[in-house]
Amino acid sequence: MKRTQIQLPDHLYLAAHHLAEQQEISMAELVRRGLEYMLKVTPEADGAGEWRLPVAYDLQANDPFAQEDWRAALHMRDVRAAEQQEPYGDSKP
Repeated sequence: MKRTQIQLPDHLYLAAHHLAEQQEISMAELVRRGLEYMLKVTPEADGAGEWRLPVAYDLQANDPFAQEDWRAALHMRDVRAAEQQEPYGDSKP
């Protein structure tokens, strides 16, 4: 096995670290699985053109905490969802 060192932007490192904790695996294992996945889904170069790394997902694009009023937005989403539910006693058989 070879050792290597990589540099990651802070937001990518934090997201990866959080995912590794959720999956109860090491960061090294997460990176190995990610590389194995990329090698599996990326077609081999047929010599017709230069291989390019697929565009990465922007993990910050849908950050619910990016807005200053994220707490109010979260609360309003929950209020709207509760308003759409039927009251407990009014369910029909």
